[in-house]
Amino acid sequence: MAKASRTSLWLESLGEWSWPGQGGAAAEALLPPPWIPALPPRRQHAGAGSALPLDWAPQRSPARRLLTGALLSVILAVSLALAQGGQLSLDGMLGIHDAAAAEQEAPAIGAAPAAQSLPTLAPLSHGASGSLVGRVSFASAALHGQGSFLAYLPPGYDATTAHYPVLYMLPGDEQSDAAYLQIGVQAQLDQLIARRAIPPVIAVVIQGGPGSNLWRNQGALRYESYVLEVQELVDRMLPTVPARSARAIMGDSMGGYGAMNIALSNPYRFGVVESWIGFFNGLEGVLSADRPVFRRLGMSAFVYGAEQDHIANPAEDLPFAAALRAAGARAEGAVYPGEHSLETVEAHLASMLAFAGRALQTPAAQTPSAG
Repeated sequence: MAKASRTSLWLESLGEWSWPGQGGAAAEALLPPPWIPALPPRRQHAGAGSALPLDWAPQRSPARRLLTGALLSVILAVSLALAQGGQLSLDGMLGIHDAAAAEQEAPAIGAAPAAQSLPTLAPLSHGASGSLVGRVSFASAALHGQGSFLAYLPPGYDATTAHYPVLYMLPGDEQSDAAYLQIGVQAQLDQLIARRAIPPVIAVVIQGGPGSNLWRNQGALRYESYVLEVQELVDRMLPTVPARSARAIMGDSMGGYGAMNIALSNPYRFGVVESWIGFFNGLEGVLSADRPVFRRLGMSAFVYGAEQDHIANPAEDLPFAAALRAAGARAEGAVYPGEHSLETVEAHLASMLAFAGRALQTPAAQTPSAG
């Protein structure tokens, strides 16, 4: 199979689809995913003049007291059964059979799954300094078929004592995940880590699918859910720091649009986002809804375009970086010489990896697990 040219163009024909977010649809409220610990509710303290009268509580009859006692006895019996190893089905007791409700109650990231349920990493490439790139294939519920990704493990990787931040990378339209290996992502990460320009990181390159899926949920194939599926799987398989501040997502061309869309649509999952010669159409409303999250939790972002790009308009990059800053993100933008090609991505790969790595350089990301 011949190697694809690094100067090949993507998205030359946009086909019959339209950019997401157009048509004036109101932005939906953005809520954290179910595995994010909920903040404790604010307790409302009653003022001096708001105390309830002493006779507010209704008088209970002897029959009602007997009923209350019976209910307490049932509760005590259930508690004793559970303490003795019995199992009760709350769903069965309450008649819950909704699949969506069951999904919301899925185990949180970091829960210990059965070891046999996790896929294995098949080594592909060993770096001179001791890094490793391997491929993981798994049954993807989002794609109704096989999903796969490449995982970079840094030099000195230690799964027993260290936890690592993670860089997630999305390729362009019909572009193989191996394209990032072709432009030297393994060697670049090795060098940045050796120079201590960034901390040791895990990098994950997710294999996309055919056609202009834009890394969005469209029809039966749900590519945004697929990315989140990979992120949760990586947190279960590898010794990551399972926190927003320790995750970055980035991509080129359509992958750049996908990275920005997923980061903005899931603001509690990723703390760093980068778009390389990408798009931003239809993301203004989602970005506006993210303002409270970014102002409270922060967001680091870098977007860049190419001067001779006739596919992704480079005039959009600096204004979108400004919009990110206005929403509360620490965002930078640039327009570099070059075309819509892998050569342009390769020319700035090291600086983009360094930006993301420095942004993820938090104490939590470098501290071994206390457990």
